[in-house]
Amino acid sequence: MEKDILKNKYYLYLTEFFAGMSVMAVELGASRLLAPYFSSSQIVWTIIIGTIMIAMALGNIYGGRSADKHPDPDRLYRRLLIAAVWIGAIPLVGKYVIIGVSALLVLTISTNFLVIAAFLACMLLFVYPLFLLGTVTPSLVKYTVDSLDDNGTTVGTLGAFNTIGSILGTFLPTFVTIPAVGTAVTFLIFSGILLALGLLYVISRGSGKRGAAVAVVLFLLCCIFGHSGSFAFWESDLAYEGESIYNYLQVRETDRSVTLSTNVLFGVQSIMVKDDSLTGMYYDYALAAPFMAGVQEKEKVNVLILGMGTGTYARQCLKYFDNVSVEGVEIDRKITDLAGTYFALPDTIPVTTYDGRAYLQAVDRKYDVIMVDAYQDITIPFQMSSVEFFSLVREHLTEDGVMVVNMNMKSGDMAGEENINTCLADTISSQFVCVYTVDVRGATNRELFAAQSPEALERLERQATSGAIGDEELAGMMQQVSDSLAAYESGEYILTDDKAPVELLGMRVIDELIQEEIGYYKEVFRERGIDGLLGIM
Repeated sequence: MEKDILKNKYYLYLTEFFAGMSVMAVELGASRLLAPYFSSSQIVWTIIIGTIMIAMALGNIYGGRSADKHPDPDRLYRRLLIAAVWIGAIPLVGKYVIIGVSALLVLTISTNFLVIAAFLACMLLFVYPLFLLGTVTPSLVKYTVDSLDDNGTTVGTLGAFNTIGSILGTFLPTFVTIPAVGTAVTFLIFSGILLALGLLYVISRGSGKRGAAVAVVLFLLCCIFGHSGSFAFWESDLAYEGESIYNYLQVRETDRSVTLSTNVLFGVQSIMVKDDSLTGMYYDYALAAPFMAGVQEKEKVNVLILGMGTGTYARQCLKYFDNVSVEGVEIDRKITDLAGTYFALPDTIPVTTYDGRAYLQAVDRKYDVIMVDAYQDITIPFQMSSVEFFSLVREHLTEDGVMVVNMNMKSGDMAGEENINTCLADTISSQFVCVYTVDVRGATNRELFAAQSPEALERLERQATSGAIGDEELAGMMQQVSDSLAAYESGEYILTDDKAPVELLGMRVIDELIQEEIGYYKEVFRERGIDGLLGIM
């Protein structure tokens, strides 16, 4: 039987096909597993691709040498069974490994926390199974090449099957399995495929059944205990937890509010306050933009929100201004769906599922206020941070229109230093005559307002001091913003479509923020060790 199945080259080609498919599926699954903790920025993707390529290269070398030294196909399919079980275990143990690595590093390093943590997590979780899958191609070459007369054809066919499998392994997780059943089940699906491939070989050979039985039992345990895939495993009261094509999504409800987070470890992306009061977040500061655009002097004010989220800012604008028309752009359709289910977003507010920049390029309408609040995880999409983008925003504003930008990574930065906020502010200043900033109290956010005339600031100051704002809470908020706004002095750091290293700039600020937050705990750890740290928890 062994000779029969190995002489059937289609079975060997299928082995190559599913190995290539599984490699890409694991790579995409890795990005989704890491994203809630470390973001899905270009830096994290670079780490994932780099570590996987290291694993595949080492696997190619080892697989070739092993096939020459021990030309026994049992070894290859035994490795496939091990890889299948390891991949199946990732949903069960992966989140604990990530949290453990993060906890260890946060107490021991001072810079590049996210980079190092993501790299170590990738090394621990993904290198070994992909190393094993990397042995497949050179081993199969050994078993499929019969003579030098057709070795080119055989190797080429193997490569084609691997490539076609990789293509499917790229599209299926992204567009089918992850949105439909989640990251955890996606890992289990491709683990099951590899397991079935190995079992078929074991059954046909009639030996190695004990090892195969162990692999099946371990896989079933992984399915039972690892299929739920909760990223925030320490949370027990989430109203919703799920995934979309773009994001991990988490809705939390308390007596006071409902919040949306797209990361386990970082921040709140949207909020609805149940008593309809101000949020205490940057959205309140952004309400100055309609006043700066002359909302109390115009018959109608049109507001466009790029990065609608669940509609926090839209609901506020409709509550406080009777003459405002709001429309939003949100790239993630699932977030828009959650907005209607959990955040009471009115059906009357049109929301377009599209990229913010692409939307501006597609419409010729002008707006009195454009709010830019588009973030992918904890980083700004580079295409919405460049001079070309802000030029496009300026063209879509009315003559006295105002752009308001949420910058969510304020730290100890200062004008003149190259950091994410300085680069954004300098870039915006190159397109707008007047730029003002204000720091959000008790948060890492900074709001930036840009206009073509100083009259925008004068309108806000006039409304804030005249007593014309009927809502007392809003009036106090606008007075605070008016008093705190500072004119920004532009510098030379300009981001362009060709050069906008927002991920690297953002990572530097994140390192600073992390160190500020855990400085006390690091000091306790240095002085009293782990016992002292546990004592204050």
